Amino acid sequence: MCFSATANFVGSGVLGAVGTVTLTRVKHRRELLFAALPLLFAIHQFTEGFVWLGLDGIMSRKTAHVMGAAFMLYAQGLLPILLPLSVWLFEPTAKRRRRMLPFLLIGGGTTLYILWALTAYSFDVYIRGNSLEYINPATNHTIVGVLYVIATCGSLFFSEVRDMVIFGWANLMILLTVMAVKRYAFTSLWCAYAAVASVIILAYFWKSIAQRPFKYA
Repeated sequence: MCFSATANFVGSGVLGAVGTVTLTRVKHRRELLFAALPLLFAIHQFTEGFVWLGLDGIMSRKTAHVMGAAFMLYAQGLLPILLPLSVWLFEPTAKRRRRMLPFLLIGGGTTLYILWALTAYSFDVYIRGNSLEYINPATNHTIVGVLYVIATCGSLFFSEVRDMVIFGWANLMILLTVMAVKRYAFTSLWCAYAAVASVIILAYFWKSIAQRPFKYA
């Protein structure tokens, strides 16, 4: 994914199917947000397909800018709060949920800052090395990146659900690999590979159908 419009659209279709099946396995409303992540990633990748079409000249440059803004809104602005919130909702005990609160607070603060940055500063998106590079002067900083990683991966490691921990490790390894190989395309590439990793979510919901729903306090 994220190497062309075709790759994004095909990937979006596959992820859409994965996401739809995952949602059919939901047995409690508290599971819903976490189960919806594959489908949200599918919509996200579909959006980036239009960024490619705009930059390739097939559609207008304005299309690339508008869709790029939508892509960044989800990738940078919403994911830092959506991921820890989805894990917090899913956990069955109050004790476990309390362990998620620091990540929820970090994610909320990171989201508020990035949403401010996305509205206060203009951004650019370019094709570079067969990938897309998104540039915002207020979000392209190491400290923001560190907080982003803590928010999006941290809570997963403290879950009592083994597959969530696996999902966390997969995301962290993908994230570190992207940072080492193509840091300039981090926003685009990490979201694409995290979307692929969300197949782990489907596997969990599929095989745990007999153990859910948890007894929520």
